[in-house]
Amino acid sequence: MSYKVGMISLGCPKNQVDGEWMLDKLSKNGFSISHTIENSDIMIINTCGFIEDAKREAIETILEVAEYKKAGLVGAIIVTGCLAERYQDEILKEMPEVDSVIGIGANRDIVKVCQKALAGISTSFFPAKKYIPLCGERMLSTPPHWAYLKISDGCDNKCSYCAIPNIRGGYIERPMESIIDEAKSLSEKGVKELILIAQDTTKYGMKLYGEYRLASLLKELVKIDGIKWIRLFYCYPDRITDELIDVIAKEEKICSYIDIPLQHCNETILKSMNRSGSYASLKSLILKMKTKIPDLALRTTFMVGFPGETEEQFEELCRFIKDISFDKLGCFAYSPEEDTPAFGFDNQLDNDIKKRRAEILMDIQYSITETANKNRIGNIYKVIVDGKDDAKYTARAYFDSPEIDSDIIFTSNASLSTGDFAQVRITGYDGYDLIGEQV
Repeated sequence: MSYKVGMISLGCPKNQVDGEWMLDKLSKNGFSISHTIENSDIMIINTCGFIEDAKREAIETILEVAEYKKAGLVGAIIVTGCLAERYQDEILKEMPEVDSVIGIGANRDIVKVCQKALAGISTSFFPAKKYIPLCGERMLSTPPHWAYLKISDGCDNKCSYCAIPNIRGGYIERPMESIIDEAKSLSEKGVKELILIAQDTTKYGMKLYGEYRLASLLKELVKIDGIKWIRLFYCYPDRITDELIDVIAKEEKICSYIDIPLQHCNETILKSMNRSGSYASLKSLILKMKTKIPDLALRTTFMVGFPGETEEQFEELCRFIKDISFDKLGCFAYSPEEDTPAFGFDNQLDNDIKKRRAEILMDIQYSITETANKNRIGNIYKVIVDGKDDAKYTARAYFDSPEIDSDIIFTSNASLSTGDFAQVRITGYDGYDLIGEQV
């Protein structure tokens, strides 16, 4: 008998890759993968636990699946991922509907955990985080033409607000050969776009080779025939080397797109966050990147309402955003996380102040995006097709990453398939999305 196992994967792409790895293991060991909650013998909830909103979403998801279990539509519930790692005993204690809770180091044992759950045996298992799988076959949950490629995990940066080092453990990384082999395998399966992910991609190489090797890795990945686009996530500003900038500028396959979470621009706030940099130094880095990389698209993330952030410091951040004109920008209000240094800082700000500042920042960014979209009208871009709805195609140019950025909606007289490339002239925009036609 083949038992059905389903998964809900929450949070970041790194967690999504972990889920894909577990699904492949289960599929190869006799389990049938279910794509619905109903009638699943086992539901795995692969959780995020980074900030308060993520924890709330994870808890709500667990409770929602628990209702299916009460109705007899789900068998066992297994919770894994960052929330499980962070709140090990509390989940089983507070949520008796949950059958098993396992840490990220137990992902490699997911088959045994599921088998025990089917036998009515509850598992609470939290091996060392260093045992989290970094490589292996995956059952892709992304569309077949693009995929995430995790090159490392864990973090040693120890930003004062961040619980990730406590949850995911210290920095670990894969040998370059392993990454290249997986990229080739993904290419053979039809993947055309690779998105490199880690807690800090720019640190790659320091653990195994004693030097930054991201640029060297990229030089090897561009040699893979089937891979047409490569983009970079989570680049730490301190580690963006001249060599890395030059490789991005030179190699056509590497999208002129960098995700570089800056968190803030005020030097005092950054020091309090245990990060380096200032308005001047960050602007200098960005100008250097934009000078060397033609048409560079920058995505960043900022945090507002960090303990002690004054109105003047917030206004400095607003000026910085207007000054730089980021292509893509995300913002979240500071969330005080237990077991982090910032949790005990004085001058914690009121939630209403944090919410207001986040809204102001996103209003500023919307105006920047609107101006940028107007300026793109008439331009022609190479796009990759993500899908079709009625007579219109959904696609992205190099400056848009899947799932988190905007789309280009265009018409075409040709018949295109998902994963095809096309040349599209921009004719207008609708909010964050661009409108166009194939040329």
